Amino acid sequence: MRFEGLWLARATLLWAAATAANAESVTGVCPDGSIFIVQHASQIPCKRAKQVEPGDVPPVRPDYLPRPYTWKIWSEQNDPNNPYNLVDQARQVRAMSGAGNSAAQPGAVSGAATDAQASGLESAALAPAQAASARNVGPLDLGLGEQDLADLFAIVELSQQRAPARFERETAGGEGVSKVAFARSRAFEQRLLAAWQARGGLEGDQVLLFSARSNRPQDFWPNFTFVQQHISFQPDASSDRQLGVLQGHLGQLAEGEVVLGYIVMPRTVDLAAQLEIYWDDRHTSARF
Repeated sequence: MRFEGLWLARATLLWAAATAANAESVTGVCPDGSIFIVQHASQIPCKRAKQVEPGDVPPVRPDYLPRPYTWKIWSEQNDPNNPYNLVDQARQVRAMSGAGNSAAQPGAVSGAATDAQASGLESAALAPAQAASARNVGPLDLGLGEQDLADLFAIVELSQQRAPARFERETAGGEGVSKVAFARSRAFEQRLLAAWQARGGLEGDQVLLFSARSNRPQDFWPNFTFVQQHISFQPDASSDRQLGVLQGHLGQLAEGEVVLGYIVMPRTVDLAAQLEIYWDDRHTSARF
């Protein structure tokens, strides 16, 4: 009886271990693209799930990667289809249309001028960052010539060998679509801080350079988010004390067009420590 009891106890332990091992291997993918790992099949969080072995889980598409909260807020605030943004645009268009209807009155604006102004207002509303870039401290204010700008581009590129911090977009066939890279230049940082002293100063004393290169026509907006521990920072492209463009422009880029700009980082961020960087649906981490 004692032998049978020991055998039964050992069999029970082996069965429990096998059951636990099997329970830990319940891995799969839900129809919305999310991946789950649960202990029991009853805990699968979706219907019509496809179970796979842990080593056979497909790569997660960038669309399903987690995004920081500030990225979500920026996207909502700058979405041209957001009804909140359409209210002001509609008011501006109606106001300009009203001015156009009174064109026959003395001193009224002509209909053609009204249309042009309305179009300009709409363009400014849809691309506030591009309009704001004209107010930034430009290369001439910093004493930068064409060769200096070319050197800054080279600094960003060469820095990737020592401190890689870049995003690359490719087609399904592996063809490069665009590239965005970051780097820090102490010399440029000091020059920019000095140039802004007479303009009231900047909102930080650390500066990152960024470059963007497009291999085919597409839009480029610097909706970057930087996260470090509990700190999350997203530079406001409409604030000339947080983000500036030195060469090129924001918005629609032609094939082969480049953009060079800078971002003023908050004093609470330590660029020498690990920094998480998000851009659209891309994520990377770096130290500067």
